[in-house]
Amino acid sequence: MADIIAETDRLVLRTIDDSDALEQDRLLNTPTVMARLGGVKELHEIEAKHAKSQALYAREGFSFLFMVEKASGEMVGHCGIKRVDNPLASNVGDHEIGWLVREDRWRRGYAEEAMRAVLEWAFGRVAAPYVFALTSEANVGSWKLMEKLGMTRRKDLDFEDPDYPPEDRTVIQYSLTREEWKSQT
Repeated sequence: MADIIAETDRLVLRTIDDSDALEQDRLLNTPTVMARLGGVKELHEIEAKHAKSQALYAREGFSFLFMVEKASGEMVGHCGIKRVDNPLASNVGDHEIGWLVREDRWRRGYAEEAMRAVLEWAFGRVAAPYVFALTSEANVGSWKLMEKLGMTRRKDLDFEDPDYPPEDRTVIQYSLTREEWKSQT
């Protein structure tokens, strides 16, 4: 059974349930949505990420969540907190936030709305001292939202990931401390 972690004006943010993989595959795992995230995944890869997220939630009390649109009851994206787990990053183990929104809900402010709730969760109940977000220079929408959330570009943490296509190979990071977040709210 999924736990509701937060509610916003338009969204319910809830934990991942065992039955969510097919819905994620159908709604979020499209070439356009996944273009800057390594491409479309196989169902077994989604299931493995779900299992990892559920284990993280059970162990540490945070994970990635699904965004459910209140008006329709439909899954419109996912977002949340995990540990930086790319072995090429110099900050493996730090708190990482992230999001994606299905294409037919783009440009409606859902990612920002969800991430403000995730940051409240990260700096409140999770008690993270700081968070990071990872993307590529080519993922303009992603890093623009990071900046809108008050995050700071950290060029000292850039790294190359050969698993991504050339335009996304340089992974860039942004960070935000609890104090910086509190000064904004």
